[in-house]
Amino acid sequence: MTVLFVLDLVGVFAFALSGAWLATRKDFDLVGMLALAFVTGLAGGMVRDVLVGDVPPLAMDRQVYLVVPVLAAIVVLAAPGLVRRFELPVMILDAIGLGLFASVGSAKAIESGLGVWSSMLVGVIAACGGGIIRDLLAGVVPQVFGRRSELYAIPAALGALLVALFWHKTGGSWLLTAASIGVTLLLRLGSVRYGWHAPGRPRAEDWPAD
Repeated sequence: MTVLFVLDLVGVFAFALSGAWLATRKDFDLVGMLALAFVTGLAGGMVRDVLVGDVPPLAMDRQVYLVVPVLAAIVVLAAPGLVRRFELPVMILDAIGLGLFASVGSAKAIESGLGVWSSMLVGVIAACGGGIIRDLLAGVVPQVFGRRSELYAIPAALGALLVALFWHKTGGSWLLTAASIGVTLLLRLGSVRYGWHAPGRPRAEDWPAD
């Protein structure tokens, strides 16, 4: 549990960094920066806990979770160029957080008695919910919905589905959690490296003329 707890905080920190960084790009003040950091880092996990009946949410019950987004905002505020300079490590941390939130969310849902597909959905919401709310608050199309954005929700869904299918069969082993995070991590980073996108219909302006 100690390892899982540390990884969870790392994921929150990476997500919160992305929220604080987006706030600087949108010229938000300190309040806006903290708001986006908190939403991105904690909202997905809080919605997850509410959906599976684990209340109060973990982020409210363990106060250290509330400190992490503040630290992320301070890092971006004090050294905004630092995040860009270490873009690759931050991206890797974000991908690890994506996989961790997806697998933990799915596992909590399965343990609470939900079915496989419902558990996968809870995992995706936990992994992507904070980023969606972040983008909406910042007035941009959520990254997970963009036509040109790299895969994000799909890797999370596959990792969450892996856990949902095999959690009880493996007794919730660490190997399953690691495999789920690994699948999500590789697909996410692979999509960034090779430009993989989700399929979609052509835009209306690109349709052939009658």
